[in-house]
Amino acid sequence: MDIRTTPTPGQYGTKQLLKEYGYQLVGVRYRYDKKRSKRYKTIKLIVDEQEWNSGVSIPMDRRVHVGVEYGETELRQKVKFAGGFWVVEKTAWVFSCKGFKGSDPLNR
Repeated sequence: MDIRTTPTPGQYGTKQLLKEYGYQLVGVRYRYDKKRSKRYKTIKLIVDEQEWNSGVSIPMDRRVHVGVEYGETELRQKVKFAGGFWVVEKTAWVFSCKGFKGSDPLNR
């Protein structure tokens, strides 16, 4: 089977489907079967929608390496206050996320 066109919702060939499915319509594809001389119209639909937090979740007991620039004295003080320490080999500060519970330490 060949795929010739893949119009996006709202383009020619998708307007009736857009009326029927609304925002759930993600895409349309036209497939052609030369052996059977048929054209198939397939669609992609959203079937489930849930809340999702895109933030990265780091375990609170995990140690992280943070690069602090020379002029970022306030951030360096926060890291030190949270129990952070300087590691020469990594040229970075290391601290546990527990020290910053409830706040974003790297809000630069």
